Amino acid sequence: MAPLDRCSILPLLHLLLCRLVAVLSFPGFILKVDKSCCLLWSSDFQLPPLPAYSLAGCDEVAYEERRYPAGKWACVTMGEPLYEQSISMSFMKLMRYICKENSVGCHLGMTIPVLNEIHLTKEGTKLEREVLTAYYLPGEFQQNPPVPMDPEIHITERAPLRVITRVFYGMTTEETILREISHFWELLGSTDSVLQETYIVASYENPSIPQRRNEIWFICRAE
Repeated sequence: MAPLDRCSILPLLHLLLCRLVAVLSFPGFILKVDKSCCLLWSSDFQLPPLPAYSLAGCDEVAYEERRYPAGKWACVTMGEPLYEQSISMSFMKLMRYICKENSVGCHLGMTIPVLNEIHLTKEGTKLEREVLTAYYLPGEFQQNPPVPMDPEIHITERAPLRVITRVFYGMTTEETILREISHFWELLGSTDSVLQETYIVASYENPSIPQRRNEIWFICRAE
């Protein structure tokens, strides 16, 4: 029997770690996990925090400023009625791409955070339906990203990014996100240095964990 290569072993290891997980749950929405795909985020599995960033400045209590380098991301855009539905559907698509549904047929490896780019309506009181969810490709695939089998997944070169970030914990719904954005503006004060219609919600843990770590990112305007 031929020895198993890395692409065969890693998915099996993840599958063994997560074999008891059958569904991901969100408030009012349940999405089944495809049995052919291993679950990459488990509460006891440590994931690498990629991409790396440099700390540009910070407030020890409230927030910090970071700079992220340019890089390639796999992105999916969904426009479901609820924010939670959009991110869960996009996440499942990206999981399948990461696991094996790509041109090299290989497990790519998970990176965090997973980014969810959101837009406010003109009134600033609601979220636009469309949410872009992005997964950073590991370093070994940055030069030649595997092609997704799913036509709704696109590989995008994202420019360097400077953001002001604040941590919050719990489930991410439209209500909680709008509340965190409003609270962040109160802390930050009036400024024209960041975008006021586009924000990013960064996810660091399994979406099924109730008190998971998230961040709100305010995007700084180009210098």
